[in-house]
Amino acid sequence: MTSKIPATVITGFLGAGKTTLIRNLLQNAGGRRIALIINEFGDVGVDAEILKGCGQEACTDDDIIELANGCICCTVADDFVPTMNKLLNRDTPLDHIIIETSGLALPQPLVRAFNWPEIKSRVTVDGVITVLDAKALSEGRFADDEEAIAAQRAADPNVDHENPIQELFEDQLNCADMVILNKTDLLSAVELAEVTNILKPQIRKGCTLVPTQQGAIDPAILLGTNAGAEDDLENRKSNHEMEGVEQHDHDDFNTFIVELNGAQNKDSLLQRIARTIEQHDILRLKGFSVVVGSQARLLIQAVGPRVNSYFDRAWHAGETQRTQLVVIGEKSMDQAAITAQLQG
Repeated sequence: MTSKIPATVITGFLGAGKTTLIRNLLQNAGGRRIALIINEFGDVGVDAEILKGCGQEACTDDDIIELANGCICCTVADDFVPTMNKLLNRDTPLDHIIIETSGLALPQPLVRAFNWPEIKSRVTVDGVITVLDAKALSEGRFADDEEAIAAQRAADPNVDHENPIQELFEDQLNCADMVILNKTDLLSAVELAEVTNILKPQIRKGCTLVPTQQGAIDPAILLGTNAGAEDDLENRKSNHEMEGVEQHDHDDFNTFIVELNGAQNKDSLLQRIARTIEQHDILRLKGFSVVVGSQARLLIQAVGPRVNSYFDRAWHAGETQRTQLVVIGEKSMDQAAITAQLQG
């Protein structure tokens, strides 16, 4: 039986360095015949033009396919599956397929598509790679230009998910076999250590965190992970899927609000939340907080043991500034004890 063709999914926000990573990969392909599927928006495929200019025999113009009809995870049946079939039915066999998603793409629906019968028998997901902008993360942002991501979303009429950038970030981490922390040359050693320490608790067990500069990484590290991600979806759940238990069987779960008095110390609050989640049956916690020394409100999102936060906007003039946390968990959880612990 012929071995399945390995496919690598590369995801990450606009500007993180996905294209540079792929370009470096092609320049060091070692003779592999690689096909690229690039998920671009609009009429001008900038990424495709850059990659076509790499001049590598391992990836000719005919090996590059651009999907410009919108976010790939929303057009799986219409665009992605037919494109895969077209690649697989070519006379010249491929050694590897690279799929560069847009920054808006949810990785899980794309990985799930590899279970379509006509694909599953011939291709396997060798690995899901998430590329992050180390400099942006060190400055409290998910991407270098978050407004550009918002514009990207607005320009795509086919996007059928409205996930906040925080949830997109979490979903990309939840699905990854390897997280590439790119642009580390723009950070000091102290800043890199801080970003790394923040990221490590957020990536799932078995996922590798690799620092890079200008997307340079040995293909031997990037390719050949043999993850078989399409058979491991249970360990790659999206935010929506992890919230599913709450949505599908409300009788078994309870939701309540905890209010905290006064402005909070950010670090102390997040540590208190993490300890509370660890000690009680809390499935999800989310909310906003007033923070000492800041005129912006702190958005807090916790799924399982992972607690994430960022300042999403300034408090509006005349708006009541208060800290409210929504707690979701099993009915058996001790609401009084949780409330007391969160209030400190």
